[in-house]
Amino acid sequence: MQKKKYNISVEATLEVIGGKWKCVILCHLTHGKKRTSELKRLMANITQKMLTQQLRELEEDGVINRIVYNQVPPKVEYELSDYGKSLEGILNALCNWGDTHITKVYGNRSEVLEESILNN
Repeated sequence: MQKKKYNISVEATLEVIGGKWKCVILCHLTHGKKRTSELKRLMANITQKMLTQQLRELEEDGVINRIVYNQVPPKVEYELSDYGKSLEGILNALCNWGDTHITKVYGNRSEVLEESILNN
């Protein structure tokens, strides 16, 4: 693996969890294992191709585990790795800040967030 150079440590963090979907995927996985179809349902605006790509990148970075069950039909689940669990504090802080921001801007959190997200 080629060494990378960063100007500030947060660049390394954003390289792993940055982008529109990775944090969302990780937040859903903090609630437990999920199949690809479950993640797709929870993230209605993501394409299957993008979901697959983001899951592969998170797996390559060691943040999630891909569990393949030897059965027919095939079953695959994703979960946070032990290393990925070290991001839970960061993810919780991002969610809390988002709640505060939604309340400040929109007033009522439940009117802005989709019901499926509130129940997850």
